[in-house]
Amino acid sequence: METLNFPHETQVFKSAAVSRLLLLALIVLWRALLSPYDTSAPLNPNCLVDPHQQQHSPNSSIGSRIESSIVWDSVYFVRIAQCGYEYEQSYAFLPLLPAFTHLLSRSVLAPLIGVIGYRAVLGLAGYIVSNVAFLFAAVYFYRLSVMILKDPDAALCASLLFCFNPASIFYTSIYSESLYALFSVGGLYYLMSGALNISVLWLAISGCARSNGVLNAGYFCFQTMHQAYDALFLKKRHFLAMWILVCGALRCICIFAPFISFQVYGYFNMCLGRSPDEMRPWCKAKVPLLYNFIQSHYWFSSFQ
Repeated sequence: METLNFPHETQVFKSAAVSRLLLLALIVLWRALLSPYDTSAPLNPNCLVDPHQQQHSPNSSIGSRIESSIVWDSVYFVRIAQCGYEYEQSYAFLPLLPAFTHLLSRSVLAPLIGVIGYRAVLGLAGYIVSNVAFLFAAVYFYRLSVMILKDPDAALCASLLFCFNPASIFYTSIYSESLYALFSVGGLYYLMSGALNISVLWLAISGCARSNGVLNAGYFCFQTMHQAYDALFLKKRHFLAMWILVCGALRCICIFAPFISFQVYGYFNMCLGRSPDEMRPWCKAKVPLLYNFIQSHYWFSSFQ
């Protein structure tokens, strides 16, 4: 494969950083000027598994401001990072962002717990994870664009539009979109580069961030069908075609594996060891898919 140059990579990284700083500044500004519509930020009951884990938050204005910004879906991500999966509806949020948030809060940011409080540190960790992930997602987006467009200048324009896209708030707040973009776009970059095993790993990890990650198996399905067609009908090599199909199927299974494993984890936690009267309806289904039930029952949608 030909060697590609990425002359604007540093510019894309800097633009992504500027866009995140701008969004964070706007978040602070609007929260200072307007009252939030969502008032769920102060809700933080003790963890069900370990009620004594709850840590007293010091009287810190910075900590209070960070905690007040934990709203909407951020409440779930921070709660999972703090207490694990306690309630049925929390399984709608996949574990990659809470895992990174928990890890960062217990390592690099651990000294701040006594200063601003544990929940504020979790919130800060969530912001850091999301925004750092976006920076690298923008870089991989640029690299992938160069490979596809064969035009670094056009790739730069596309990347700048990505950095300042209308949905930027989702990539800046404590949400899974940035991690999903990083591992999805990065996985496609490695797929186009021919690093298939790395691509499978990255696309599989994307399925730990959002359920949409399972759809990334479609790229390997498409590639496998083309290669199998060439081997079978053009090269007349039946064994090679079969081998390509087997390898493609295994790669797709690897990409599906994280999401399926998470559903199995939910089934073990919510269904096993309970009497039939205590079981939730989805536990008794032929295919007990927790995610579908949660989306339809709590958010009135089937699969997203």
